[in-house]
Amino acid sequence: MTDEDTRILYNDTCPLCRFEIDHYRAAATRDGAPLRFDRLQDAASWGLTEDQAARRLHVLQDGQLLSGLAAFRAIWSNLPRWRWLARLTGLPVIRPAVTVLYDRLAAPLLYRAHLRRQRRP
Repeated sequence: MTDEDTRILYNDTCPLCRFEIDHYRAAATRDGAPLRFDRLQDAASWGLTEDQAARRLHVLQDGQLLSGLAAFRAIWSNLPRWRWLARLTGLPVIRPAVTVLYDRLAAPLLYRAHLRRQRRP
């Protein structure tokens, strides 16, 4: 790991999140992308509680903490086969719509599923 690595903090207890991150990890390995993956339990080293970290995806890139769509775009921009998606979701017409979809729909649904998993014995 170097200071130039993009660090990804993800909820490894979420099956969907883990599936997606495993895909990014494989792509990063294949392409030699500078991505590092931190599990939810590492949230304190990011200055976040586990609950805060579980609410949305977080990325640390160039010393800046990103979350939500910005975090996804940081990941995608590091992966050659995903750069098109980073560019597409950065377009002025598309970015606001995708941001709302993630912030108001996807992230809350995934977080509620996380809370249900946490309540299980």
